[in-house]
Amino acid sequence: MCYDVQAQLEAQLHRARERGDIHAIEEIEMKLLEFTDLPLFHASGFSHPNMFIYTDESPDYPTVATWGLIPNWAEDEQHAQKIWNNTLNARGESIFEKPSFRESANNNRCLIYIDGFYEHHHFNGKTYPFYVYRKDNKPMILAGLWNEWKNESGGKTTTFTIVTTEGNPLMAKIHNNPKLEGPRMPLILNEVKADEWLNVINNQNDKNTIQSLIEPFPQEDLTAHTVRRLRGKEYIGNVEEISQEYIYEELEF
Repeated sequence: MCYDVQAQLEAQLHRARERGDIHAIEEIEMKLLEFTDLPLFHASGFSHPNMFIYTDESPDYPTVATWGLIPNWAEDEQHAQKIWNNTLNARGESIFEKPSFRESANNNRCLIYIDGFYEHHHFNGKTYPFYVYRKDNKPMILAGLWNEWKNESGGKTTTFTIVTTEGNPLMAKIHNNPKLEGPRMPLILNEVKADEWLNVINNQNDKNTIQSLIEPFPQEDLTAHTVRRLRGKEYIGNVEEISQEYIYEELEF
């Protein structure tokens, strides 16, 4: 699963900076930044933050989108809001079959650049949040699906979901919720695979290539540490300190 992330401006603009020019970056910051909720030191998907995504239609210039995919068959705003809490994540193994995701899986894939993500570990009846990030401190590139949904008045809303895959050994240790089936993690891509994720699907071979990208990210490239509570009275909010290491003396890990 991936319901909690950290996404600061520099991470979100990483692709645009590498591929664009300074004028494009200035334009993004002047015209688009105000429509996002950045910086997100901690954001829960259930709050449906607005973030930058890079779509197959615009691979180098980001689009503002809301977390929680709304499929085209959503009837109205009320129906859409019932759906999007259930579409924060999309299991990679079934994106081409699930009604909520199959159209986007075939036609609308995207990338989401983040600093890292949070996952909860269960120990002695309590949960302990971990912050997971790359050892080299580079932004994580997450695979996603997106859609532009039109409401009954003709208004358009761009939304996205984060694709997940089987957890690697590190995530198997952290993501041990006894109520869930198997450890999960977001689908993290390297630079080469990120470009492949955005390729157009023209035939079965193209689809097979996309499906082959859905695999765990190497655990040796990731690290993690415990952080302060992300829920309840102890939650300190969307502040920079939220991802700093916090030691729980009672936790055996």
